[in-house]
Amino acid sequence: MSDADPAGGWSIWPAPAKLNLFLRITGRREDGYHALQTVFRMLDWGDTIRLRPRADGRIRRIGDSVPGLAEADDLVIRAAQLLQKEANVSSGVDIVVEKRIPSGAGLGGGSSDAATVLRALDRLWQLDLGEGCLAALGLTLGADVPVFVRGRNAWAEGVGESLLPIDLPSAWYVLADPGVHVNTAGLFHTPELTRNAAPATMADFVSGASLGNAFEPVLRRREPAVEAVFDVLAEVGTPRLTGTGSGCFVEFATRESAEAAQAQVTSRVPSRVVGGAARSPLLDALEAGG
Repeated sequence: MSDADPAGGWSIWPAPAKLNLFLRITGRREDGYHALQTVFRMLDWGDTIRLRPRADGRIRRIGDSVPGLAEADDLVIRAAQLLQKEANVSSGVDIVVEKRIPSGAGLGGGSSDAATVLRALDRLWQLDLGEGCLAALGLTLGADVPVFVRGRNAWAEGVGESLLPIDLPSAWYVLADPGVHVNTAGLFHTPELTRNAAPATMADFVSGASLGNAFEPVLRRREPAVEAVFDVLAEVGTPRLTGTGSGCFVEFATRESAEAAQAQVTSRVPSRVVGGAARSPLLDALEAGG
């Protein structure tokens, strides 16, 4: 029996990955942040968070899920501390993160982990702060945290916090990680980044217009590993970049077609087939009690 076995007082919660189906920068806001447009797509694959409440108020991370990441800098620890302070509670928690989502790939791993901690601890500590309050707290941790707190596929604007739920058709994805850890803050300061794209509309997206990812041409020029993955994936479809990371994907209508495509490229590009989710698996877990 592992230390994080449910029989030892642990509960188990999913922290799904996401894709950005496009990503545009339409300008800069008065606060200095970039104004974005994107569509977030939840996936049926991601990390797993294990939580064990404590009565002594301590918040501990057990294990080293991301080598080199100090506990004080870990978003799951910061999320638990933020919630503890906001709700003024004396409860604590032990946290285990089972990482599958690669760091720096634009798949939302750290943000999703933090959102899962917020939603699950709100339940375990019996706070009932509500989705809106938790999303607002999440925004102070990172721009992508609110969409994971709310757990729905969404059209997003602002810095990513202005969310409009959107129904997306069933889809499957061949997902490839070039192994490049992208520094998001540094990427936003890249001189050649397009920062004044014309705003897209929902009709543009629904019609299938190619809206692109502002960071794709930058990374493909700067990172040979990303360009190499694009070259291979182009043999089976139209590759795209997700978020501000290095993760690449190709969309398919069926699982069978995605698996057939992956079989053609897997010997040259490490990849996996993942399904698009109608909503976050975290919402299902919350309804089921974890």
